Amino acid sequence: MVQMSQEPATRNEKRETKFTRRQLAIALSTSAIVLAQTPPPPPLPQNPDEELKTVRDAIHQNAEQLAKVEVPMSTEPAVHFRA
Repeated sequence: MVQMSQEPATRNEKRETKFTRRQLAIALSTSAIVLAQTPPPPPLPQNPDEELKTVRDAIHQNAEQLAKVEVPMSTEPAVHFRA
């Protein structure tokens, strides 16, 4: 249950929305589950040449989708490689 605080006394004060930790965890886990659902891949053809072409097309489509996403230069990698 989301509780709203009382009306602000002045115009400069903002309303606060309060969530419990349990409510926040449920809301975040539900949205992650919905976003993680992907459609099943199409069945691969029986012919090896057609299968190779299908897989290459899928890789090219994924590369095009990734190229559309802009990543700021300030983004750090998840792994730091050290020699």
